[in-house]
Amino acid sequence: MNGNKFSFPEGRPGGVSSSFSSPEGRLGEVSNHLRQYRRMLPWITLKELLMIAISTIPYALTVNQLLVPHAIVGGGVTGLCEIIYFATNTYVPIWLSSALINVLLLVIAALTVGWRYALKTIWGVMWLTIWLKVIPIATVPLLTDSFMAVVVGGLFTGCFLGICFLNNGSTGGTDIIAMIVNKYHHLPMGRVLLMADMTIISSAFFLPTIQAAGTQGAIEKILFGLTYTFMSSTAVDWVMNRMRQSVQFMIFTQKPDEIAEAIITQAHRGCTFLEAEGGYNKQPMKVVTTIARSYESATIFRLVRAIDPNAFVSQSQVRGVFGQGFDPMANGK
Repeated sequence: MNGNKFSFPEGRPGGVSSSFSSPEGRLGEVSNHLRQYRRMLPWITLKELLMIAISTIPYALTVNQLLVPHAIVGGGVTGLCEIIYFATNTYVPIWLSSALINVLLLVIAALTVGWRYALKTIWGVMWLTIWLKVIPIATVPLLTDSFMAVVVGGLFTGCFLGICFLNNGSTGGTDIIAMIVNKYHHLPMGRVLLMADMTIISSAFFLPTIQAAGTQGAIEKILFGLTYTFMSSTAVDWVMNRMRQSVQFMIFTQKPDEIAEAIITQAHRGCTFLEAEGGYNKQPMKVVTTIARSYESATIFRLVRAIDPNAFVSQSQVRGVFGQGFDPMANGK
């Protein structure tokens, strides 16, 4: 016992090797099993960049083919660029003002929030600018009914923006403003975005292009702009919430320590060992259990497959998860 009141096999409670006592030790022990996973990381990043580029197409398509032909101003920086476009009698193209404003915001974000956030946002802004430039502004809108245009356009845009956000991307704009304000004034980002969108859409009321429809027509266009913003935000939330659902894994494997450490160091999720016994062979074993977001399932499956292709994995939906790494405990009331 060497004078210690308690001792554990292999140096740590639960029989885990003492080489796991530091992050470097953990990575060293499982590095052989994770080489395959690490080789996949460039492809995962490439997939995310590709999805960000593709998901900005519907946004640009909606603006140039539905909103601008109907003289409807949406929210965000793109809505502000529409106002500039109409105020200058189409002299300043939307793609140009969008690029200039986003570059300015990105520089401010890099100085205040950090370059790490700005990198993928730069990628998203670049592709949104390209699509706004490439996709022509329609003289005749794809949908002639204004209400259908904002509903379909909002849902179409929102769903793909949700995909963009799930791939750690962003289209910049008021998202950057909200993040900067949130850092210094601790206002909820949703509230900042709502105030910014309301201000931009409401200010379009004074545009000559909008006033040409008369007071009632101008009010209708403002309401259409608000409807578009509501529909796109609802679609984004629906996509994000679908992917934010949590799942629980129970992993039966001959390599529980390696899999647990891989999940901790690569998926950044905690694990718990359950002591179990085989019903047929009566052999003791460890079951690895962990809880993660639904969109993290693929990462965990890849890790398990790379370490133990013969593992038995059970995945189940979890109704609510509250605590560190998930929703605050107060939300469970």
